Amino acid sequence: VQLQASGGGLVQAGGSLRLSCAASGRAANSFALGWFRQAPGKEREFVAAISWSGDRAYVSDSVKGRFTISRDNAKNTVYLQMNSLKPEDTAVYYCAASIGGSARKNMQEYSYWGQGTQVTVSS
Repeated sequence: VQLQASGGGLVQAGGSLRLSCAASGRAANSFALGWFRQAPGKEREFVAAISWSGDRAYVSDSVKGRFTISRDNAKNTVYLQMNSLKPEDTAVYYCAASIGGSARKNMQEYSYWGQGTQVTVSS
């Protein structure tokens, strides 16, 4: 499975961005998909995950109420809608795919990773 993330950029605090991640490869739409982020000097952390069917989704407490994950299996694409962005959301955002179809928060359970897209939120 190959993953291509896009949609990052520079935005002012309070603004919105939508990240996209296109998956290609055999049975790509049967994988659970997730978003993780890594800020400078910090460890990579879980942001959001969604099951293969889209019926289960999780977001981290730090983004709950502001970020929404969704997927379109017809397009083999997962989205991360980010609203009310804060400077502390600044990070490189990575999409990842897990062979297991259920949504999961542990990055060790993801086998495939995209290249990352930079999100910068200015104050």
